[in-house]
Amino acid sequence: MNKRIWLISFIVIVLLGAIIVDVPPVAKFLGITSKFTVHQGLDLQGGTHLVYQTDLSKVSADGVADAATGVVEVIRRRIDALGVTEPTIQKTRDNSRVIVELPGVQDVNEAIKLIGETAQLEFKEAIDGKSWVDSSIKSYEYADWKDTGLTGANFQKAEVQFDNSGTTLVSKPQIGITFNEEGRKLFADVTGRNIEKPLAIFLDKNLLSAPTVQGKIDSDSAVITGNFNVQEAKQLAIQLNAGALPVPIELVSQSNIGATLGTESVQKSVVAGLIGLLLVILFMLFYYRLPGLIASVALIIYALITLAVFITVPVTLTLAGIAGFILSIGMAIDANILIFERMKEELRGGNALVAAIDTGFKRAWTSIRDSNMSSLITAVILYYFGSSLIRGFAVTLGIGILVSLFTALTITHTILQMVARTGLKKKLNWWTGGQSNQFRQSNQSNQ
Repeated sequence: MNKRIWLISFIVIVLLGAIIVDVPPVAKFLGITSKFTVHQGLDLQGGTHLVYQTDLSKVSADGVADAATGVVEVIRRRIDALGVTEPTIQKTRDNSRVIVELPGVQDVNEAIKLIGETAQLEFKEAIDGKSWVDSSIKSYEYADWKDTGLTGANFQKAEVQFDNSGTTLVSKPQIGITFNEEGRKLFADVTGRNIEKPLAIFLDKNLLSAPTVQGKIDSDSAVITGNFNVQEAKQLAIQLNAGALPVPIELVSQSNIGATLGTESVQKSVVAGLIGLLLVILFMLFYYRLPGLIASVALIIYALITLAVFITVPVTLTLAGIAGFILSIGMAIDANILIFERMKEELRGGNALVAAIDTGFKRAWTSIRDSNMSSLITAVILYYFGSSLIRGFAVTLGIGILVSLFTALTITHTILQMVARTGLKKKLNWWTGGQSNQFRQSNQSNQ
């Protein structure tokens, strides 16, 4: 009894939370400040789709992936500076192109100009006479540093290395940097006159790092050490390589999507989703009657929870993503149908109603698990190999499958158990054919 009460309480809390996220007026009525909104993709709210061709002809084969990733990072940082919300910036699998989607942006001339600039890597030293404190270095502006003449043109590459010279068993990550011959000479001069002083590294006038020079380095290689983890070291190496390898990019495709088209698409998608949901509910009511009503209630709860997950994560909804959501509505009812048919078999075998419900769920679980697992694997493959639109479909489909398992195995099960302990038990027996089965057994025993 206590377990069932806790389960019912949990379902109520989850449902209430979903309603608060999905319906802002409810949150306002309850005195809760809600900032949750649906994040719309490019095809829903309008914007611009740009495709850039990367020139990797001068990049070594083993550096192609990092060079393309560096371009993506540079573009992302520049787009963030424009204040564009929810941009999509990704490279193709062969690293030959970079795709940029800017939702809500119609006039993109400034963005195109900014994106097309070559990344500029600069090494700067402290202004003479300025007092430097390690903890406050990052608070200084670009103008607070002066040029050294050492730039990305003198830089060859950066890579993550590990320092094994310490006394601990855990190796500390560090970034190894390499210069060309001219860069080696400049670097020796700069480090020689800045011992125990910071040497700032800027990319597009943004400070990446300001390591303190420990001594004159008359070599074409050096290391940057610090209190960073492997991921942070890798990120810094990518950013340095983006400046060191100024990969030329060329705009090869541009398309604008109007907000009007996006609004119409949303309206049609919502109508299609409501019609699909209604048809599924009508089918369940017609064929399964009372259990169908329970499954329909669980399906509505499923839709509310799934939408709340989309908003909370957040998932950027596109037309393909909405299609995945609508498809998952139809798939969500599959588990209920399997469970109901198993229940019928148990009841026709003479089992009591409550026991038939529990056994039906247990026997249907393997089929539900296998079918949904295959769908999840498909969603993962689509996400990994697909483009941005296909990924949106895969994400919404995957989330929908996971939530449908929760609603079918938890919510439908709980409601059925509650009904089985009320006066509606006879209606469940009538639906399953339990009464006719008992009558047939009675006749057989009388004979």
